[in-house]
This record gives sequence, structure tokens and C-alpha cells, in this order.
Amino acid sequence: MKILVCISHVPDTTTKVKFVDDLKKLDITGIQWVINPWDELSLTRALELKDDPSNDIQSVTVAHVGLAGAEPTIRKALAIGADDALRINAEPRDAFYVASQLAEAVKNESYDLVLCGIESSDYNGSTVGGMLAELLGYPSVSSVSSVRIENGRFLITREIDGGKEIVNVVAPLVAIVQKGIAKEPRIAAMRGIMMARTKPLKVVEPVEMESFTDLVSFEMPKPRAACKFVDPENPGQLIDLLQNEAKII
Repeated sequence: MKILVCISHVPDTTTKVKFVDDLKKLDITGIQWVINPWDELSLTRALELKDDPSNDIQSVTVAHVGLAGAEPTIRKALAIGADDALRINAEPRDAFYVASQLAEAVKNESYDLVLCGIESSDYNGSTVGGMLAELLGYPSVSSVSSVRIENGRFLITREIDGGKEIVNVVAPLVAIVQKGIAKEPRIAAMRGIMMARTKPLKVVEPVEMESFTDLVSFEMPKPRAACKFVDPENPGQLIDLLQNEAKII
């Protein structure tokens, strides 16, 4: 079996976001880039499956749509334990463009399991995984919190309202995962970091693809109001603020 993990190259969640060019472009000065947290957990689970010899996983590949600046992030995935990597050399314009480029690049590679994080921590679109499944013609399962292999089939646990659902799916498939798929992201050891330098990272050029969205501008959220302190002996003031200002009661 072969596993593909789709990864995004995103700003660290502690980054102070700034925009330039009349709020049309992210200011990347000083940004620390990381693997999207949901994708990092996906990679961890893929490697856990490979570690079990009974699963007969031949390789774990990571794939990314992005420019050369993303290669340190891809190399981190290789250091964590991925066997090889694929980078589609294109600016990720929108979700459909990313899914289309991934589909074109991997459609002839015969992956048994494709793992996608449920969303990326920058745009939070939650659409690439489903689009990729449709473009590849693979069945997809969303809200996945557990993946196991039994008798050559994938046993998927997914979160639903009020409980969990267990689905038995034959390969190939796309699993759109959320937190819970792995307890903690795997950390790269020094040996993995050294080995990552020589692991194959294939770069392919994008196919011609129409983009269906245009970025108009970004908008910063309104600053939070100053914190108000209420005298514990004055519950009437608290009730008034909750009713007329916060409007939550």
C-alpha cells in the first residue's frame, strides 16, 4: 500500500498578521512557516500505520502546491519520516486550483490512501479534500478521527452529532481528518533531519488550470473593546451590560 499526505505551508499560529498593498497581500516579513497542524497530525498517523509491519505500507509521500519558498516546510515533513515528497511549482490561488493541481500530479500514482487535513489554519476553507476526492474519482470520508487497516480494508472512525460512526472502506479513498487522528504530532529526530537532506523531492510544473476566484482584499478584525470590571456588589450593572451591550441574555 502507498499513502499520500497533502500538506499546506502556513504561518505559525502565533504570527502577528499584517497586510500590504492596500490590504491585498500578506506581509510575509519575519513570518515563521510551519506544516498545517491538521496535516501534521495526518502525517503522524500515516507514519504510525507504516510502523506496523502487518499493514504492509510501502511508502508515505507528502505533496504540496506551492513555490520554492515552501521547501523547508516540505523538508521538515521528510525529516519527520515521510519517504519522499512532491511539490507542484505553482502559487496556490484557491481551493479548486490546489485540488486540481494535486489531482493531475498524482492521478497515475495509485495511492491507496490520501490524507488531507480538514482545513488549513490560514484560510480555513475545508474544501480541498472533498474536491480532490471528486477529481480523482475516489470515495471520501470526512471528519475522520481514526484510521486503521483490517484485512486489506480501511476502518474509519468519524465524528458525528452525538457520537461516532465507524465506516469500512475499500481502497483507494480520501480521508479528510481532524484533530484526534493522532495524539501528538511526531517530532523530527536529528537522524531524520540529516536523512531528509537526501530524500527525493520531486518538483513538477503545474498544468493550465482556470482559477474561479479573485482576491479583492483582506480585512482585519475590529479591535476588542476594553475590558470592563463590575463591582461584585452591583449585579444590576452586570445584567444591564449583558443585556444591552453584549446582548447575550
